[in-house]
Amino acid sequence: MEKSEEQKVERLLVLCVDRDNDIGRKAGLRTPIVGKEGNVDSALKLVLADPEEADANAMFEAIRIFDNLGKDEISRDQIEIATISGSELGGVAADRKLVSELAEVLKGFPADSLILVTDGFADEDIMPLVQSRVPVTSVRRVVVKHSESIEQTAAVFTRYFKMLIEDPRYSKIALGLPGIFLIALGILAFLAVFIEFDVYTWTGIVGLIIMGSFLLGKGYGLDKKASLLFSRVYHSSVAGLVSGFSLIAGFLLIGTGFYQAGSYISSNYGISLQFPIEIGRLLELLPQIIGWLIAKSLDMVIVGVCIVFLGRSIGHLLDRDSRFWRTSALVVIFGWSWTILREISQIIINPSLPPEGLIASIVVGIIIIVASGLSTHFLGKRFQNTFKERPEEEEEKETQVASDLDEEQSSS
Repeated sequence: MEKSEEQKVERLLVLCVDRDNDIGRKAGLRTPIVGKEGNVDSALKLVLADPEEADANAMFEAIRIFDNLGKDEISRDQIEIATISGSELGGVAADRKLVSELAEVLKGFPADSLILVTDGFADEDIMPLVQSRVPVTSVRRVVVKHSESIEQTAAVFTRYFKMLIEDPRYSKIALGLPGIFLIALGILAFLAVFIEFDVYTWTGIVGLIIMGSFLLGKGYGLDKKASLLFSRVYHSSVAGLVSGFSLIAGFLLIGTGFYQAGSYISSNYGISLQFPIEIGRLLELLPQIIGWLIAKSLDMVIVGVCIVFLGRSIGHLLDRDSRFWRTSALVVIFGWSWTILREISQIIINPSLPPEGLIASIVVGIIIIVASGLSTHFLGKRFQNTFKERPEEEEEKETQVASDLDEEQSSS
């Protein structure tokens, strides 16, 4: 019985894929490359440009497969060899370029199946792109420079290293924190030229302070609160500027007070930040240190705290915010706490002093707290038409500002 129809001839394509475009980047060649002669010349140029390049070996393997197929009963008209490449950018850009070049090859040689040849890396990314257009009958992975697992591990480390550098969420920690430490180390090295001190000891101290400050800020969310505060100051009106300025001035006074107290203790008791620290002597002098720390820093600290709350009170007054009364009461309360802390410091320094002054100051302080609370309550009722209540929407909005700032930095 004669056949009524001729048997369909299957066309086979040997396809070499260079996903990261080493062909174009190292050898300056354009893809797709179709035909044996073009692939041989391109593979030679690539291997001369980089003798250790795995994609060149993959191209030679594709040529070898093509020649072996030609020795069989398959006609030369039924097989073809081609090389396509993606992009060094990777991701979507590489996939789009691979698909475009594969379509161009299939337009000139409509293959029914193909043999995929790669350098063994990212096959799971290439396979779906190719197999969705032409059935893949065989896959040949050419691994020369590295084993597949090592190459994949290197790619993962490269991806995460790039994330640490370019992603603001991680670069602040991976680059910003060491940068601060190196700047502090450079300043200490510069000062050591003019002032004689142990650079290595102070390097350890500064490193611990920087790391501790970072952990403390992250642990209690101080970084978000600081961002929220400066965001309010920057975008706020005169009231916000007054509050922000008083806050900065208050913290400067508090820091100055503690610095003066530390200098006094260091000069009078001979205590300095040098290692090894005499733990026994430090414990022996601990009550005196605490007492003089309170006594010598008390004036500046109380004034600084009062300035902070006074500035906030003025800001609330300018905004006609009802919190003006409560903040004003806090100024009076913290002002009177100077007397209580003064008595406490004197008793710590000299335990033989009578406690009557401390007891009296505490009693008077309780009376002041009650009087301030009642006064602010009645004054708030009296002038409730003058001052406005804080809207609940504003409170909810301010609680979300810190997270919004982080999201904006991440998206940028």
